[in-house]
Amino acid sequence: VCVCDVCGVRVVYVCVLCVCDVGLPLTPCSASPVLQELCRQRMATRPPDRPEGPHTSRISSVSSQFSDGPMPSPSARSSASSWSEEPVQSNMDISTGHMILSYMEDHLKNKNRLEKEWEALCAYQAEPNSSLVAQKEENVPKNRSLAVLTYDHSRVLLKAENSHSHSDYINASPIMDHDPRNPAYIATQGPLPATVADFWQMVWESGCVVIVMLTPLTENGVRQCYHYWPDEGSNLYHIYEVNLVSEHIWCEDFLVRSFYLKNLQTNETRTVTQFHFLSWYDRGVPSSSRSLLDFRRKVNKCYRGRSCPIIVHCSDGAGRSGTYVLIDMVLNKMAKGAKEIDIAATLEHLRDQRPGMVQTKEQFEFALTAVAEEVNAILKALPQ
Repeated sequence: VCVCDVCGVRVVYVCVLCVCDVGLPLTPCSASPVLQELCRQRMATRPPDRPEGPHTSRISSVSSQFSDGPMPSPSARSSASSWSEEPVQSNMDISTGHMILSYMEDHLKNKNRLEKEWEALCAYQAEPNSSLVAQKEENVPKNRSLAVLTYDHSRVLLKAENSHSHSDYINASPIMDHDPRNPAYIATQGPLPATVADFWQMVWESGCVVIVMLTPLTENGVRQCYHYWPDEGSNLYHIYEVNLVSEHIWCEDFLVRSFYLKNLQTNETRTVTQFHFLSWYDRGVPSSSRSLLDFRRKVNKCYRGRSCPIIVHCSDGAGRSGTYVLIDMVLNKMAKGAKEIDIAATLEHLRDQRPGMVQTKEQFEFALTAVAEEVNAILKALPQ
Protein backbone atom coordinates (compact mmCIF):
# COMPACT_ATOMS: atom_id res chain seq x y z
CA VAL A 1 0.00 0.00 0.00
CA CYS A 2 1.24 3.48 -0.84
CA VAL A 3 -0.04 7.01 -1.29
CA CYS A 4 -0.93 8.02 -4.85
CA ASP A 5 1.37 10.78 -6.06
CA VAL A 6 -1.40 12.13 -8.30
CA CYS A 7 -4.39 12.45 -6.00
CA GLY A 8 -3.12 11.58 -2.53
CA VAL A 9 -5.42 8.56 -2.23
CA ARG A 10 -4.03 5.37 -0.70
CA VAL A 11 -3.56 2.79 -3.48
CA VAL A 12 -2.25 -0.73 -3.81
CA TYR A 13 0.23 -2.04 -6.33
CA VAL A 14 -1.39 -4.38 -8.80
CA CYS A 15 0.21 -6.44 -11.53
CA VAL A 16 -2.33 -5.86 -14.28
CA LEU A 17 -0.03 -7.51 -16.80
CA CYS A 18 3.40 -9.03 -16.62
CA VAL A 19 5.44 -6.31 -18.31
CA CYS A 20 8.49 -6.72 -16.14
CA ASP A 21 7.18 -8.97 -13.35
CA VAL A 22 6.85 -5.83 -11.23
CA GLY A 23 3.61 -4.25 -10.07
CA LEU A 24 2.56 -0.98 -11.70
CA PRO A 25 0.90 1.74 -9.60
CA LEU A 26 -2.75 2.21 -10.47
CA THR A 27 -4.57 5.33 -9.31
CA PRO A 28 -8.27 4.92 -8.47
CA CYS A 29 -9.05 8.42 -9.76
CA SER A 30 -7.85 7.49 -13.24
CA ALA A 31 -9.14 3.95 -13.66
CA SER A 32 -12.64 2.97 -14.70
CA PRO A 33 -14.87 0.98 -12.30
CA VAL A 34 -14.64 -2.02 -14.63
CA LEU A 35 -10.85 -1.81 -14.60
CA GLN A 36 -10.78 -1.47 -10.82
CA GLU A 37 -12.90 -4.60 -10.52
CA LEU A 38 -10.53 -6.45 -12.87
CA CYS A 39 -7.61 -5.43 -10.68
CA ARG A 40 -9.38 -6.55 -7.52
CA GLN A 41 -10.06 -9.94 -9.10
CA ARG A 42 -6.43 -10.28 -10.12
CA MET A 43 -5.19 -9.29 -6.70
CA ALA A 44 -7.40 -11.97 -5.17
CA THR A 45 -5.90 -14.73 -7.31
CA ARG A 46 -2.22 -13.68 -7.52
CA PRO A 47 0.61 -13.82 -4.99
CA PRO A 48 1.83 -10.50 -3.54
CA ASP A 49 3.80 -8.37 -5.98
CA ARG A 50 7.41 -7.52 -5.52
CA PRO A 51 8.33 -3.90 -4.87
CA GLU A 52 8.42 -1.65 -7.88
CA GLY A 53 11.73 -1.37 -9.71
CA PRO A 54 13.65 1.80 -10.55
CA HIS A 55 11.55 2.72 -13.58
CA THR A 56 8.56 5.02 -13.61
CA SER A 57 4.99 4.13 -14.44
CA ARG A 58 2.10 6.51 -14.99
CA ILE A 59 -1.53 6.20 -15.96
CA SER A 60 -1.73 9.67 -17.46
CA SER A 61 -0.33 9.69 -20.99
CA VAL A 62 2.86 11.39 -22.08
CA SER A 63 2.42 10.45 -25.73
CA SER A 64 2.44 14.03 -26.99
CA GLN A 65 5.96 14.51 -25.67
CA PHE A 66 7.24 11.89 -28.09
CA SER A 67 5.19 12.58 -31.21
CA ASP A 68 8.21 14.05 -33.02
CA GLY A 69 10.78 11.61 -31.74
CA PRO A 70 12.74 11.05 -28.57
CA MET A 71 13.18 13.69 -25.90
CA PRO A 72 15.27 13.43 -22.77
CA SER A 73 12.94 12.17 -20.09
CA PRO A 74 12.94 14.07 -16.81
CA SER A 75 14.61 12.20 -13.98
CA ALA A 76 11.37 12.33 -12.01
CA ARG A 77 9.70 10.19 -14.65
CA SER A 78 12.30 7.67 -15.68
CA SER A 79 15.76 6.34 -15.08
CA ALA A 80 18.34 4.63 -17.27
CA SER A 81 17.54 1.03 -18.11
CA SER A 82 19.55 -1.75 -16.50
CA TRP A 83 18.08 -4.32 -18.87
CA SER A 84 21.34 -4.87 -20.75
CA GLU A 85 22.99 -5.98 -17.51
CA GLU A 86 20.78 -9.09 -17.35
CA PRO A 87 22.36 -12.29 -18.70
CA VAL A 88 21.18 -13.53 -22.08
CA GLN A 89 19.61 -16.98 -21.93
CA SER A 90 20.46 -19.11 -24.94
CA ASN A 91 21.06 -22.68 -26.07
CA MET A 92 23.70 -21.54 -28.53
CA ASP A 93 26.69 -23.85 -28.92
CA ILE A 94 29.90 -21.95 -28.12
CA SER A 95 31.81 -23.12 -31.20
CA THR A 96 28.83 -22.34 -33.45
CA GLY A 97 28.52 -18.90 -31.86
CA HIS A 98 32.19 -18.06 -32.48
CA MET A 99 31.93 -19.29 -36.06
CA ILE A 100 28.84 -17.18 -36.71
CA LEU A 101 30.38 -14.13 -35.03
CA SER A 102 33.56 -14.44 -37.11
CA TYR A 103 31.49 -14.72 -40.30
CA MET A 104 29.32 -11.73 -39.39
CA GLU A 105 32.26 -9.49 -38.53
CA ASP A 106 34.05 -10.42 -41.76
CA HIS A 107 30.84 -9.77 -43.68
CA LEU A 108 30.54 -6.30 -42.18
CA LYS A 109 34.17 -5.44 -42.92
CA ASN A 110 33.94 -6.59 -46.54
CA LYS A 111 31.89 -3.73 -47.97
CA ASN A 112 32.17 -5.06 -51.52
CA ARG A 113 30.55 -8.35 -50.56
CA LEU A 114 27.87 -6.51 -48.60
CA GLU A 115 27.13 -4.31 -51.61
CA LYS A 116 26.83 -7.32 -53.93
CA GLU A 117 24.59 -9.18 -51.52
CA TRP A 118 22.31 -6.16 -51.20
CA GLU A 119 22.14 -5.81 -55.00
CA ALA A 120 21.10 -9.45 -55.23
CA LEU A 121 18.43 -8.90 -52.58
CA CYS A 122 17.09 -5.87 -54.46
CA ALA A 123 16.78 -8.01 -57.59
CA TYR A 124 14.88 -10.74 -55.76
CA GLN A 125 11.26 -11.19 -56.85
CA ALA A 126 8.74 -12.97 -54.67
CA GLU A 127 6.53 -15.53 -56.39
CA PRO A 128 3.54 -15.37 -56.29
CA ASN A 129 3.37 -11.60 -55.86
CA SER A 130 -0.10 -10.47 -56.95
CA SER A 131 -1.80 -7.76 -54.85
CA LEU A 132 -5.18 -7.54 -56.55
CA VAL A 133 -7.24 -7.36 -53.34
CA ALA A 134 -5.13 -4.50 -51.95
CA GLN A 135 -5.64 -2.58 -55.22
CA LYS A 136 -9.42 -2.81 -55.22
CA GLU A 137 -11.08 0.60 -55.33
CA GLU A 138 -12.63 0.23 -51.89
CA ASN A 139 -9.30 -0.87 -50.36
CA VAL A 140 -6.94 1.72 -51.86
CA PRO A 141 -7.78 4.36 -49.18
CA LYS A 142 -6.85 1.82 -46.51
CA ASN A 143 -3.24 1.64 -47.73
CA ARG A 144 -0.73 4.10 -46.31
CA SER A 145 1.79 3.46 -49.12
CA LEU A 146 1.08 2.11 -52.58
CA ALA A 147 4.61 0.70 -52.57
CA VAL A 148 3.75 -1.71 -49.76
CA LEU A 149 0.62 -3.71 -50.52
CA THR A 150 -0.29 -7.08 -49.09
CA TYR A 151 0.08 -10.14 -51.31
CA ASP A 152 -3.16 -11.94 -52.11
CA HIS A 153 -1.71 -15.22 -50.83
CA SER A 154 -0.32 -13.71 -47.63
CA ARG A 155 -2.62 -11.24 -45.92
CA VAL A 156 -4.53 -11.04 -42.67
CA LEU A 157 -8.25 -11.60 -43.23
CA LEU A 158 -10.62 -9.85 -40.86
CA LYS A 159 -14.04 -11.32 -40.13
CA ALA A 160 -16.19 -9.20 -42.41
CA GLU A 161 -19.27 -9.67 -40.22
CA ASN A 162 -17.46 -7.93 -37.33
CA SER A 163 -15.94 -5.14 -39.43
CA HIS A 164 -17.36 -1.62 -39.30
CA SER A 165 -17.00 -1.50 -43.12
CA HIS A 166 -18.10 -5.14 -43.67
CA SER A 167 -14.72 -5.85 -45.30
CA ASP A 168 -12.07 -8.48 -44.62
CA TYR A 169 -9.20 -6.23 -45.80
CA ILE A 170 -6.43 -4.70 -43.74
CA ASN A 171 -2.89 -3.88 -44.89
CA ALA A 172 -1.26 -6.51 -42.73
CA SER A 173 0.74 -9.66 -43.48
CA PRO A 174 1.16 -12.80 -41.37
CA ILE A 175 4.87 -13.64 -41.13
CA MET A 176 5.67 -17.32 -40.71
CA ASP A 177 8.90 -18.64 -39.29
CA HIS A 178 9.04 -22.45 -39.16
CA ASP A 179 5.36 -23.26 -38.59
CA PRO A 180 3.16 -22.38 -41.61
CA ARG A 181 0.02 -22.79 -39.50
CA ASN A 182 0.95 -20.24 -36.84
CA PRO A 183 2.46 -16.88 -37.82
CA ALA A 184 5.19 -15.66 -35.49
CA TYR A 185 4.48 -12.02 -36.39
CA ILE A 186 1.99 -9.79 -38.13
CA ALA A 187 3.73 -7.00 -40.03
CA THR A 188 1.41 -4.09 -40.66
CA GLN A 189 1.33 -0.38 -41.43
CA GLY A 190 0.68 2.26 -38.80
CA PRO A 191 -3.10 2.73 -38.60
CA LEU A 192 -4.80 5.51 -40.56
CA PRO A 193 -7.77 7.43 -39.09
CA ALA A 194 -10.10 5.25 -41.17
CA THR A 195 -8.43 1.95 -40.22
CA VAL A 196 -8.08 2.22 -36.44
CA ALA A 197 -11.13 0.03 -35.81
CA ASP A 198 -9.74 -2.51 -38.30
CA PHE A 199 -6.43 -2.49 -36.40
CA TRP A 200 -8.04 -3.27 -33.05
CA GLN A 201 -10.24 -5.90 -34.68
CA MET A 202 -7.05 -7.54 -35.97
CA VAL A 203 -5.48 -7.33 -32.51
CA TRP A 204 -8.54 -9.05 -31.07
CA GLU A 205 -9.05 -11.72 -33.73
CA SER A 206 -5.35 -12.65 -33.88
CA GLY A 207 -5.29 -13.19 -30.11
CA CYS A 208 -2.48 -10.65 -29.91
CA VAL A 209 -1.17 -9.53 -26.52
CA VAL A 210 1.99 -7.68 -27.67
CA ILE A 211 2.31 -4.77 -30.11
CA VAL A 212 5.72 -3.49 -31.23
CA MET A 213 5.58 0.11 -32.55
CA LEU A 214 8.76 1.34 -34.24
CA THR A 215 7.89 4.87 -35.35
CA PRO A 216 7.19 8.21 -33.72
CA LEU A 217 3.73 9.51 -34.57
CA THR A 218 5.20 12.41 -36.56
CA GLU A 219 8.56 13.02 -38.21
CA ASN A 220 9.49 16.53 -39.33
CA GLY A 221 5.85 17.51 -39.49
CA VAL A 222 4.87 14.43 -41.53
CA ARG A 223 2.35 12.07 -39.94
CA GLN A 224 3.78 8.56 -39.75
CA CYS A 225 1.03 6.86 -37.77
CA TYR A 226 -2.37 7.79 -36.40
CA HIS A 227 -2.65 8.03 -32.61
CA TYR A 228 -4.64 4.80 -32.27
CA TRP A 229 -4.90 4.58 -28.47
CA PRO A 230 -6.47 6.84 -25.82
CA ASP A 231 -4.31 9.45 -24.07
CA GLU A 232 -6.21 8.66 -20.90
CA GLY A 233 -9.33 6.76 -19.93
CA SER A 234 -10.88 4.81 -22.77
CA ASN A 235 -11.84 5.18 -26.43
CA LEU A 236 -14.33 3.11 -28.41
CA TYR A 237 -13.28 1.85 -31.85
CA HIS A 238 -16.36 0.20 -33.35
CA ILE A 239 -17.04 -2.66 -30.90
CA TYR A 240 -13.62 -2.55 -29.24
CA GLU A 241 -13.13 -0.49 -26.09
CA VAL A 242 -9.50 0.38 -25.40
CA ASN A 243 -8.62 1.56 -21.90
CA LEU A 244 -5.15 2.94 -21.13
CA VAL A 245 -4.03 1.26 -17.91
CA SER A 246 -0.52 2.67 -17.63
CA GLU A 247 2.35 4.26 -19.52
CA HIS A 248 5.76 3.16 -18.34
CA ILE A 249 8.77 5.23 -19.47
CA TRP A 250 11.62 2.74 -19.57
CA CYS A 251 14.34 5.06 -20.92
CA GLU A 252 14.62 7.85 -23.47
CA ASP A 253 14.50 5.34 -26.35
CA PHE A 254 11.28 3.50 -25.56
CA LEU A 255 8.24 3.24 -23.36
CA VAL A 256 5.65 0.59 -22.55
CA ARG A 257 1.87 1.07 -22.50
CA SER A 258 -0.65 -1.32 -21.02
CA PHE A 259 -4.16 -1.53 -22.46
CA TYR A 260 -7.30 -3.20 -21.23
CA LEU A 261 -9.14 -4.32 -24.40
CA LYS A 262 -12.82 -5.24 -24.29
CA ASN A 263 -15.01 -6.70 -27.02
CA LEU A 264 -18.41 -5.11 -26.40
CA GLN A 265 -20.11 -7.69 -28.60
CA THR A 266 -19.04 -10.61 -26.41
CA ASN A 267 -18.04 -8.75 -23.21
CA GLU A 268 -14.72 -10.61 -23.25
CA THR A 269 -11.60 -8.77 -22.12
CA ARG A 270 -7.86 -8.99 -22.66
CA THR A 271 -4.73 -7.13 -21.63
CA VAL A 272 -2.48 -5.90 -24.45
CA THR A 273 1.02 -4.44 -24.05
CA GLN A 274 2.45 -1.96 -26.55
CA PHE A 275 6.23 -1.46 -26.74
CA HIS A 276 6.97 1.86 -28.44
CA PHE A 277 10.49 2.48 -29.75
CA LEU A 278 10.91 6.23 -30.16
CA SER A 279 14.26 6.89 -31.82
CA TRP A 280 14.05 5.18 -35.22
CA TYR A 281 13.22 7.35 -38.21
CA ASP A 282 11.79 6.43 -41.62
CA ARG A 283 14.28 4.67 -43.93
CA GLY A 284 16.98 5.14 -41.31
CA VAL A 285 18.49 3.07 -38.50
CA PRO A 286 18.61 3.56 -34.72
CA SER A 287 21.64 5.46 -33.46
CA SER A 288 22.53 2.48 -31.29
CA SER A 289 22.02 -1.23 -31.86
CA ARG A 290 22.31 -1.70 -28.09
CA SER A 291 19.15 0.29 -27.42
CA LEU A 292 17.14 -1.78 -29.92
CA LEU A 293 18.53 -5.04 -28.53
CA ASP A 294 17.56 -3.96 -25.01
CA PHE A 295 14.11 -3.12 -26.36
CA ARG A 296 13.87 -6.55 -28.03
CA ARG A 297 14.74 -8.31 -24.77
CA LYS A 298 11.99 -6.40 -23.01
CA VAL A 299 9.47 -7.41 -25.69
CA ASN A 300 10.52 -11.05 -25.61
CA LYS A 301 10.42 -11.30 -21.83
CA CYS A 302 6.82 -10.09 -21.88
CA TYR A 303 5.95 -12.40 -24.79
CA ARG A 304 7.70 -15.51 -23.46
CA GLY A 305 5.49 -18.59 -23.43
CA ARG A 306 2.83 -17.15 -25.75
CA SER A 307 1.72 -18.76 -29.00
CA CYS A 308 0.00 -15.76 -30.62
CA PRO A 309 1.74 -13.54 -33.21
CA ILE A 310 3.53 -10.33 -32.23
CA ILE A 311 2.11 -7.37 -34.15
CA VAL A 312 4.99 -5.26 -35.51
CA HIS A 313 4.39 -1.93 -37.22
CA CYS A 314 6.20 1.23 -38.25
CA SER A 315 4.67 3.60 -40.79
CA ASP A 316 4.37 1.39 -43.90
CA GLY A 317 5.07 -1.88 -42.08
CA ALA A 318 8.08 -2.79 -44.22
CA GLY A 319 11.37 -0.95 -43.63
CA ARG A 320 11.74 -0.68 -39.87
CA SER A 321 9.28 -3.51 -39.26
CA GLY A 322 11.18 -5.80 -41.62
CA THR A 323 14.50 -4.94 -40.00
CA TYR A 324 13.18 -5.68 -36.51
CA VAL A 325 11.55 -8.96 -37.56
CA LEU A 326 14.73 -10.03 -39.40
CA ILE A 327 16.89 -9.41 -36.31
CA ASP A 328 14.43 -11.10 -33.98
CA MET A 329 13.87 -14.12 -36.22
CA VAL A 330 17.61 -14.74 -36.76
CA LEU A 331 18.46 -14.35 -33.07
CA ASN A 332 15.58 -16.65 -32.07
CA LYS A 333 16.89 -19.33 -34.45
CA MET A 334 20.37 -18.99 -32.97
CA ALA A 335 19.06 -19.11 -29.40
CA LYS A 336 17.38 -22.42 -30.24
CA GLY A 337 20.70 -23.90 -31.31
CA ALA A 338 20.62 -23.51 -35.11
CA LYS A 339 23.92 -24.60 -36.66
CA GLU A 340 23.62 -22.54 -39.83
CA ILE A 341 22.30 -19.01 -40.31
CA ASP A 342 21.79 -17.25 -43.65
CA ILE A 343 20.51 -13.73 -43.05
CA ALA A 344 20.06 -12.94 -46.76
CA ALA A 345 17.98 -16.11 -47.26
CA THR A 346 15.94 -15.23 -44.16
CA LEU A 347 15.22 -11.80 -45.62
CA GLU A 348 14.09 -13.38 -48.89
CA HIS A 349 11.78 -15.57 -46.82
CA LEU A 350 10.30 -12.42 -45.25
CA ARG A 351 9.89 -10.76 -48.64
CA ASP A 352 8.01 -13.81 -49.88
CA GLN A 353 5.37 -12.84 -47.32
CA ARG A 354 5.39 -9.03 -47.45
CA PRO A 355 7.00 -6.70 -50.02
CA GLY A 356 9.71 -4.21 -49.10
CA MET A 357 10.80 -5.85 -45.87
CA VAL A 358 14.08 -4.03 -45.02
CA GLN A 359 14.16 -1.06 -47.38
CA THR A 360 17.76 0.13 -47.43
CA LYS A 361 21.27 -1.27 -47.45
CA GLU A 362 21.88 0.64 -44.20
CA GLN A 363 19.01 -1.21 -42.55
CA PHE A 364 20.36 -4.56 -43.78
CA GLU A 365 23.83 -3.67 -42.48
CA PHE A 366 22.29 -2.59 -39.18
CA ALA A 367 20.60 -5.99 -38.89
CA LEU A 368 23.97 -7.71 -39.37
CA THR A 369 25.59 -5.44 -36.79
CA ALA A 370 22.82 -6.03 -34.25
CA VAL A 371 22.99 -9.81 -34.69
CA ALA A 372 26.78 -9.77 -34.29
CA GLU A 373 26.52 -7.65 -31.14
CA GLU A 374 23.91 -9.91 -29.57
CA VAL A 375 25.86 -13.06 -30.43
CA ASN A 376 28.86 -11.50 -28.72
CA ALA A 377 26.73 -10.78 -25.63
CA ILE A 378 25.40 -14.36 -25.64
CA LEU A 379 28.91 -15.80 -25.87
CA LYS A 380 30.08 -13.69 -22.94
CA ALA A 381 27.13 -14.96 -20.87
CA LEU A 382 27.73 -18.64 -21.67
CA PRO A 383 29.86 -20.84 -19.37
CA GLN A 384 33.34 -20.94 -20.86
